[in-house]
Amino acid sequence: MTTTRISLIAAMAQNRVIGIRNTLPWRLPEDLKRFKALTMNHHIVMGRKTYDSIGKPLPGRDTVIVTRNADYAVPGCIAVNSLDAALTVSHGDSEVFFVGGAELYRQTLPIAHRIYLTEIQRVFDGDAFFPEFDNSQWIETAREPHRTQGDPSFEYHFVIYDRKP
Repeated sequence: MTTTRISLIAAMAQNRVIGIRNTLPWRLPEDLKRFKALTMNHHIVMGRKTYDSIGKPLPGRDTVIVTRNADYAVPGCIAVNSLDAALTVSHGDSEVFFVGGAELYRQTLPIAHRIYLTEIQRVFDGDAFFPEFDNSQWIETAREPHRTQGDPSFEYHFVIYDRKP
């Protein structure tokens, strides 16, 4: 029996900001390329507000939207009413990616196996935050430092955390 890896994927500023007014507070094309490469051909699970910010199903992925609205439907997506239902419809996928927003990250963190985190080495204003997590429960298994081009330039790291056994 194959176990599905439950992964969170996010970009987070130094002050844990992940969004402002339902959009990203930075422009980071390399992070979007990494997101696409990692999530391609997998299920991506997101809250309804995150889906609204994207506005369409992402090509090459099965888009699962978690919403409290039982009548919610989007062509080309799977709408569910709970985290458990999202995992059920994603059954059989080797890795399921939870892609936001803040509340879905908070709910999924206790059961996640892996976190793909782009750690932006700068403070940004925002109104959505990545949840605190206990570093003693995780092992950093990869870190790639990068720097943006242009103005303003800032450093960011692609980091992978795996839950300790």
